[in-house]
Amino acid sequence: MTAPEAPAAPDGQSRHARTFGLPVASALVLGNIIGGGIFLLPASVAPYGTIALVAFGILTFGAIALALVFGRLAEKHPETGGPYVYAREAFGDFAGFLAAWSYWITTWVSNAALAVAAVGYLDVLIPVNDHKWTACLAALVIQWLPALANFAGTRYVGGVQLVSTVLKFAPLLLVAVGGLFFFDPANLGPFQASDSSAIGAVSASAAILLFSYLGVESAAVSAGEVRDPRRNVGRATIIGTLGAAVIYLLGTLSVFGTVAHDTLVTSTAPFSDSVNAMFGGSWGGTAVAYAALISMVGALNGWTLLSAQTPYAAAKDGLFPKVFAHKRRGVPTVGVLVTVVLASSLTVYNYAAGSSGVFEILVLVTTFMATVPYLLATAAQIFFLASGQTQRVNRARLTRDAVLAVLAFAFSMWLVAGSGYQAVYQGVLFLFAGVLVYAWMAARKLRA
Repeated sequence: MTAPEAPAAPDGQSRHARTFGLPVASALVLGNIIGGGIFLLPASVAPYGTIALVAFGILTFGAIALALVFGRLAEKHPETGGPYVYAREAFGDFAGFLAAWSYWITTWVSNAALAVAAVGYLDVLIPVNDHKWTACLAALVIQWLPALANFAGTRYVGGVQLVSTVLKFAPLLLVAVGGLFFFDPANLGPFQASDSSAIGAVSASAAILLFSYLGVESAAVSAGEVRDPRRNVGRATIIGTLGAAVIYLLGTLSVFGTVAHDTLVTSTAPFSDSVNAMFGGSWGGTAVAYAALISMVGALNGWTLLSAQTPYAAAKDGLFPKVFAHKRRGVPTVGVLVTVVLASSLTVYNYAAGSSGVFEILVLVTTFMATVPYLLATAAQIFFLASGQTQRVNRARLTRDAVLAVLAFAFSMWLVAGSGYQAVYQGVLFLFAGVLVYAWMAARKLRA
């Protein structure tokens, strides 16, 4: 990354732009991973039975493998853009564009899903779910508040991310650790509650649960804004992913063991229900609802920044409209604006359509779209290793990196299979729509 592209560069607004050190970069990864997913996903996978816990364990190993691959790739290519940069370097403009396009769609569909999840916890505090348009308005407000923080500059993005990450840990640890003391095996329900096969149930629940691990690439995508990225991006990625994995596994197990299965299947705020079951009354559930909202707003704050970073990197190379390449106060503000408008439009559409299971639908589409840049990034790492383009290392490290890349690639393919026909169908439509955009941008680049 060249010096003029760093957020601390003189642009007349350097007072509002800051590079991220290891603590903030780790908080960005941890805060983006532990966003809204953990607070709603136990209820989303409960219909599959406790076999979902098996899926969570497998998913955790896959997420750690992805995190290690992204850390190694960032050492070689410490530029803003993450999977886009790696795919373009390995396979050319078209592969890079597909990575950027699919990751961009992942971010704004994910933001819509996070907002819908946040409304479920807001309803614990204020009854907003009684009417769909009240819930829709609440979801829109929740999306636009983090966007305003992004418009203020990276200095404020990092501050909000650090504070929200710290504040969310108390209630998460309360459920993750305290719930084990109230654990009742009778609440677990059947091991396999769905009609599908065991392999199908694990794959389907893992596809939903992947949403909770989206964000392992956060530091890599924002590498240009991280101080000493060759050293800190990999460390932040591993620290954030391992921290999230521990909290996820303990938290999900505790919710399954403290909330009766029949109640959990229909819950819109499973962590609040868990705390209420542990201590009685509603005060605990109310406190968790506040924490969940803080967590989700913090996650939206980080995801909103990420949603603008990949189009920014692609626009610098002429593969996205040039307007996406403008930064203000260290933030690609046009990318932020376009993303929040698209996410808001998708939110309104889903509420207007009256679709049941809005969160699950958005999650599965997000999962499929996320696997595209993951597949391209892991394939790029395999290409770099096989072609000898990595730094000279000993044979043991080279073998380890190759095994991790293959495992991460296979893991991503497995997630595509588990996304389901509907999500793959909608995701492919989104993906193919980008081919027309690429044709237009490539033609303009060639003429220029």
